[in-house]
Formats: sequence, C-alpha cells, structure tokens
Amino acid sequence: MASGPPKAVACDSLICCDPRMNLPHFRFPAVIAAVLLTLAACSSSPQVQRSLDYEDFTLSPGDLADHGIAFITPSSITGHEQDRQTVAFLFAQVLREERPEIPVVTLAETLSRINAAGLAIEYRDMLEHMDATGVLPGSFLTKVGEVTGARYVVMLKLASFVSESSRRFGLFSFRLVTTKIATLRVFYQVWDTETASIAWEANQELTLAFDTVKEQVVTFESMVREVASDLIARMPHPCKSNPEIECPGPDGSMDVDVPDTEEGS
Repeated sequence: MASGPPKAVACDSLICCDPRMNLPHFRFPAVIAAVLLTLAACSSSPQVQRSLDYEDFTLSPGDLADHGIAFITPSSITGHEQDRQTVAFLFAQVLREERPEIPVVTLAETLSRINAAGLAIEYRDMLEHMDATGVLPGSFLTKVGEVTGARYVVMLKLASFVSESSRRFGLFSFRLVTTKIATLRVFYQVWDTETASIAWEANQELTLAFDTVKEQVVTFESMVREVASDLIARMPHPCKSNPEIECPGPDGSMDVDVPDTEEGS
C-alpha cells in the first residue's frame, strides 16, 4: 500500500524536523521575528557624557538682569558657517526660557540695530579681527553696547560637531542595530562692553550615544539646546534671599546639578 507524503514532526521551539531529509531546519520567519523583537527590547537609552569648564572673572550676581545681554555673530569651524545663526538663535531662546529676568537682545535684533546705525563695515572688521586674534576691539564693543542697549555681549564659537553611525548587528544583509554617536563642542564668552574685557567664559563638549533599531537621528538643534541649557545653568544666579549673593541653582536656590557624565532616560 502506497504511503502518503511524509508528515512533518511537530516543531520544537524554533526548530522543525523534515522527515524527507531527516535533518532539522529552522523556521526562518520565526527566527527573524524573534531576533527583531529581542533587539527592539534591548535598544539602549541614550548615554550622555559632558565635559564642562567655566570661569567667572568679573560677572556678579544680578549683572545680567540689571544690564542685559546681546548676541553677536558666532564664529565656527570651516564647513559649519551656515550654522552660526542657528547656534545664536537657539542659545538666545534657551536663555530667555531659563533666565526670563535677563533682558536678551537676539542676534537678529543686534544685526538690525548695527545696520541701522551705519556700522555694518565696522562690525565686519570687528568679527574678522576676532577670528584672527581672539580679541573683540574695545572701541567697537562700546558702540555695540550703545546700539543694543546691553552692557554685555555673547561671543559663541562652534568648535566642532560630528555625527556618525555604525552597524553593530546584522542578519541576512539587513542592518538591525545601529549605534548613533554625536559630539558637539561650543566655546562661550560674555564680554563687558564698558571695560572691553571678558567677564565670564565656558567651554563644553557633549557626546550623545545610543543603540537603536529605528531610523532615529541626533539633530544638531537638540545638541545645541542641551549645551546651551548646561552653560546657562552655570552662569551666576542671585539668591532669592539675598540678591548680592550668588546661588548655583537657576531658580535662586542652592541646588544645581550638571554632572560630567549622566545616563539619559
């Protein structure tokens, strides 16, 4: 009596037996699905590493609130010249959000007032002098203070920005896990237009890394806002109980925490 086609033995886990070959074979769709689900569950939370240094020369608690601060055109590394306005815009935005008591003159407002005063050529010369020497000429700083109405000006420098990704795990030529890494370094100076001196300065490097199975990107804007928030948190804050005393907390308290290394949630 002719026997019918061989019947597959019941599957055990992800492996089935094929009686025609007497060899086990994998249920590939099930394997792929299981791997993808496992990898999705194991995607890591962002790892954030900060390196922040700052120095206060003459900036006292309440100075910025009393006299205001204006943004001038930042400098940048080659290849990121078009990002200068973005950096100044985001820093001014974060400063207004986190320190609403400080009068802020944005870069757009500074440029408009300088141009209206007929100082565009001198402004260009000042920035070229800054790029070559690292010094903002005092004679023109005074004019910037006069046209903006702010005693202090912010000089930002975009020192570096690198964003890259690398494959960490693949299956059947498909990229399943990708490591995203971005590093941003910004130099920040507050100049006093009355004394032509640096009142406060800081330098920060921020690195963000995470593993993902999704098409996620680390945006330049989000990195800049994160750095801006960290640096602004370090600027002098007058205490609510005594405005003549500096408090580290942005709300006028004694509490502030900007760790060198932290894990994002």
